[in-house]
Amino acid sequence: EGKDFPELRGVTTDNLMYVKEDLILPHNTTFYGLIKDKARGKSGPLFHFDVHDDVRITNDVRIEKDESHAGKIVDRKWYERNKHIFPASRWEMYSKDKTFEQYTIHGEADHSKMLT
Repeated sequence: EGKDFPELRGVTTDNLMYVKEDLILPHNTTFYGLIKDKARGKSGPLFHFDVHDDVRITNDVRIEKDESHAGKIVDRKWYERNKHIFPASRWEMYSKDKTFEQYTIHGEADHSKMLT
């Protein structure tokens, strides 16, 4: 139904962008591939489907959060107009070859910084 988002009624899929954890996911990327490859974003896994500890017990800022935020679907024209303004100013194109600084995952030792 077009009632919920009338501004997207005439937008084609080529003009939509999916943004997850400040990364713009290219159209040729599949969710299956991201999950299978355990893709990582700037703040941890892009998708994580394991059982979680109770956050009230394990609330420690030094430990990487393995839950992820919902993705955003945005119009490419909106992005082009607003890419200099937060939050779009933080977004960058996803590359499976790029790694970000790693955090401690609950139950694992600290990892060294890995930036490329």
